[in-house]
Amino acid sequence: MIEKLLITRVQKFSEVVRLRTPEFAIDFNYFMDYKRFEESVLTAENLGYHSVWYMDHLIWKGERLPWNEVGAALECWTVLSAIASATKRIRLGPLVSCNSYRNPALIAKMGATLDVISNGRLEFGIGSGWKEDEYLAYGYPFPSPSTRIGQLKEAVQIIKKMWTEEKPSFQGKYYQINGAICEPKPVQKPYPPIWIGGGGEKLTLKVVAELANGYNWRATPENYKRKLEVLREHCKQIGRDFNSIKKSIWIPVIIDEDEKALEKKVQTLSAKVEDTMLNPKEASDHISLSKEEWLSRRIVGTPEKCVKRIHEYIDAGVELFLLSFAGFEKDMKLFAETVISEFR
Repeated sequence: MIEKLLITRVQKFSEVVRLRTPEFAIDFNYFMDYKRFEESVLTAENLGYHSVWYMDHLIWKGERLPWNEVGAALECWTVLSAIASATKRIRLGPLVSCNSYRNPALIAKMGATLDVISNGRLEFGIGSGWKEDEYLAYGYPFPSPSTRIGQLKEAVQIIKKMWTEEKPSFQGKYYQINGAICEPKPVQKPYPPIWIGGGGEKLTLKVVAELANGYNWRATPENYKRKLEVLREHCKQIGRDFNSIKKSIWIPVIIDEDEKALEKKVQTLSAKVEDTMLNPKEASDHISLSKEEWLSRRIVGTPEKCVKRIHEYIDAGVELFLLSFAGFEKDMKLFAETVISEFR
């Protein structure tokens, strides 16, 4: 009885320690110059960040990107393959790969190859897709959310089979493979971590519970906690261990040691939000926010305030922070030296 109680206490302590020692990664969505991107990734690697992630979009423009009026975007998997050869330790992932843009058998082959090239450093992020204007511009069908999520579910099943079986076959509603050999297999066993991103509580989170190793979303601590409560219930219904799924959040950071400089950064960046509110017809759902809402979806402040904010997310269940820095190299250095150090 005493031994059983001791084991239970150790398990609970281990869970607290795991939640209190988060990992920090960097999202390089807005880097369109490859050389600058490479230099920044090498800096991140030297600073000890866990991983780097790059968006899977074919066109990337909007009011918050006035410097990118043409919609320039580097292709995700090509970029990750190149940076795999330039780095040694840091892990690499798409945030997140759009299932609709590539046949799942092809992306399974691409993922396996990248894991081989990087010697086992792939973090495989995948989602059902959402950017309708991009779909239409490139000639991809844009089905209903339920269809896209159904396709995502079948795709992940195929990818897992191709990463673990010799001659996998699969007959689904949307996709089929017949003896689709995928050699060489990924270095990581049984396969690279599969992250599924999305906020749909009825469908997407159910797929996460069934098939994912990790979950990614963007929200306030309160909203993120709600998502995890829904995910926990989905896990319970299928007998999945909720704690076997790693939880991450994508979140921008505005940081400065000087309060006045910090306020200037906030004013400059939030002004774009105010402009958006004046032109709602031109704004996407992702940026039509009040200034208060905009700030609530970010980590903003001096290093001390950033540490406090991170603790709020840790309490909500976040284990991996995918950070986007407004000041790029300068800010990610400051963050590593003054914030990450507090969690080590």
